[in-house]
Amino acid sequence: MDRSTAQETQAKTDDLGRAYAVGRRKEAQARVWLVEGEGHIYINGKPMAEYFVNVVPREAVIAPMQLVGALGKFNVWAKVRGSGTTGQSEATALGIAKALALHTPPYKEPLRAEGCLTRDPRMVERKKTGQPKARKKFTWVKR
Repeated sequence: MDRSTAQETQAKTDDLGRAYAVGRRKEAQARVWLVEGEGHIYINGKPMAEYFVNVVPREAVIAPMQLVGALGKFNVWAKVRGSGTTGQSEATALGIAKALALHTPPYKEPLRAEGCLTRDPRMVERKKTGQPKARKKFTWVKR
């Protein structure tokens, strides 16, 4: 058995059975702990439904778990900071996907195939001098 194959099949958890991963999106950073349980998801100490009021961010958070059929099998604790609700929810989703791949190695292939383990590199474009915004220009006047 090859060394890399042996490392992939072994789950990477701590002594309490928790998998830890970090997800990032825009300016948001999410630290995620995942452990086998009843399916509770807490974000910054609040239940997910209380933290993300809208449905779209909630669906983004649970998307990796739905993909592998692990919804209701794991408890998730996440500490999120920075950015807005979209960035925070997508950072949390990336953290959950990474933690799922660490905790249960067979989940890695379907998550990678769907792009759940890939970080979205898009960031806000910086404002340039002599312009009101990043791409907006002042009105040109001939005289």
